[in-house]
Amino acid sequence: MKTKSARAARLAFLFMLGILLFNYPLLALFNVQGSVFGVPILYAYIFVAWGLIIALVAMVMERGG
Repeated sequence: MKTKSARAARLAFLFMLGILLFNYPLLALFNVQGSVFGVPILYAYIFVAWGLIIALVAMVMERGG
């Protein structure tokens, strides 16, 4: 039972991290002129942050317990 509550706490933390990463003030920091490999910086940030959240959720869910 302890691992389920730890997993739930980690998932709650990742949810809050996702809210923070996709909240307006942080998105506004990346809304500037410029590009990374031809992709606007804001779009690159959203894609990388989204991928990071998905990878972290996968790690939490796949961890044995």
